[in-house]
Amino acid sequence: MIQITVHPIDLAAAEGQLHHPQAGGITTFTGTVRNHNHGREVVTLTYEAYPEMAQSQLEAIGREIAERWPVHRVVLIHRIGALEIGDTAVFVGVSSSHRDVAFEACRYGIEAIKKDIPIWKKEVFVGGEVWVEGCAHA
Repeated sequence: MIQITVHPIDLAAAEGQLHHPQAGGITTFTGTVRNHNHGREVVTLTYEAYPEMAQSQLEAIGREIAERWPVHRVVLIHRIGALEIGDTAVFVGVSSSHRDVAFEACRYGIEAIKKDIPIWKKEVFVGGEVWVEGCAHA
């Protein structure tokens, strides 16, 4: 399951996609909307993307993970649209035979998404709003 979506991310379904009879390790990362950033009180976020391009690049990251590590399953999901505090914005999951591979591949997945996927974030905070270039370490 690799997708850009406007719908809420179903965490149980996403993790369920990772199960495999040979998987001894399943590692997941869930990124949620927090209520603050750089000393400002965040009210809401909006993620925008060119969905077809973002989907294609997300799939490329999934393929790269599968080529670089001996993984069984990879799940990459990023939500776009208006999100509220506490909503899940991104889910990355990897299953492999061993935990060290699962941890390393999962970490790579979220870092690659933040760095390479053309998704823009608008933060609405108390007193204003600002577009953040990409998602990378805002």
